[in-house]
Amino acid sequence: MQSTRSKGKKSEEVALSYLEKNGFSIIDQNWHSGRYGEIDIITKDLSTKEIVFIEVKSRYTSLEEAKELVTKNKQKQIFKLANIYIHLNKLEEKSCRFDVIAIKMSRDKVLLEHIRNAF
Repeated sequence: MQSTRSKGKKSEEVALSYLEKNGFSIIDQNWHSGRYGEIDIITKDLSTKEIVFIEVKSRYTSLEEAKELVTKNKQKQIFKLANIYIHLNKLEEKSCRFDVIAIKMSRDKVLLEHIRNAF
């Protein structure tokens, strides 16, 4: 069984590959702000020109369980971090959104669901 850290890294690699193939430009990955935590992936949606803050969650059991991991508290944390990121990078005039990428991983197969405007 993989460690949580290595599973998370593998999930983010799957998400990055998906995003790059589907019209997103990667801006940052694992962006930290002190004690507030991190944002998994920050991208630009090339079709809408929006800055997109993405939380990646994975489970071996199901996509539904992965999606349920993005709780209200996690959403608040990501929103706070995004506001800090926007301020530090002077992006106040840019449109942004919050997406979730849920991944179900198994030995032979990876299922991915991209939820736009998740919260």
